[in-house]
Amino acid sequence: MKSKLFKFVLFIAFIWLFLYGNNHWLQVSSYEITSDRIPSAFDGLVIVQLSDLHDAEFGENQVRLAKKVKDLNPDLIFLTGDLIDSNRYDLERSLNLVRQLVKMTDVYYVTGNHEVAVNRVDEITGSLRALGVHVLNNETNILEREGEQLVIAGIEDPLMNPLELPEKTVAQSIDRALDGISDQNYRLLLSHRSEVLDVYVDQQVDLIFTGHAHGGQVRIPGIGGLIAPGQGWFPRYTAGVHTRGITTIAVSRGLGNSVIPYRVFNRPEIVAVTLRKE
Repeated sequence: MKSKLFKFVLFIAFIWLFLYGNNHWLQVSSYEITSDRIPSAFDGLVIVQLSDLHDAEFGENQVRLAKKVKDLNPDLIFLTGDLIDSNRYDLERSLNLVRQLVKMTDVYYVTGNHEVAVNRVDEITGSLRALGVHVLNNETNILEREGEQLVIAGIEDPLMNPLELPEKTVAQSIDRALDGISDQNYRLLLSHRSEVLDVYVDQQVDLIFTGHAHGGQVRIPGIGGLIAPGQGWFPRYTAGVHTRGITTIAVSRGLGNSVIPYRVFNRPEIVAVTLRKE
């Protein structure tokens, strides 16, 4: 009897450690994006992307997460939506992270569907702007170095226009953001949704940073993600880098959880992208 109880306790402890690790042990995924369209002045630029925090906490006041980001020595930090969770709204917990990020470098942000769903977009974006974050709401920021330009655009989540198909709303938002921007420029885009890659390709955007898919929530080794919003079962775009033509999309697995409380074989992810001139 004691032997069976001991084995049961070991089994429970293993399950707990497995789930804890899958949901708290941060992972850095690093990629190099190479293109002859990248301006020489921005060769070697390091961008760190954080997505889908969903009010998750990594150390007291987010110190573990902030340290991981700082160690990557980013030139830019992109926050691609769902910084908060509409089911347990705690903006201050997320702002604890942002206060540390803005001390490192310029931080850019776009909304996700949870910011829209909680109906506090103005409160969230206002708090971020007050901390010095560049909130991109269907608009563009242009960086200049040594006479060359890098375009950083960002669009709001299509849930802001729920009566239209997401694909149509995303296309319209990109048109607004890039209005007047020459297609000769190398163009980065912050967007929450990964499932609308066809739109990004049609719009000839060079590099898109997205999240939303949570890595498929449960990742099956050798197969990939199990399910994702907007993509259904066995979704295609849940993680990693995908390229079609001149368009490359970087899909973050995200950091936190929402309706489904656990990740499996899917650790919280920090994405680091280095631009390389071909």
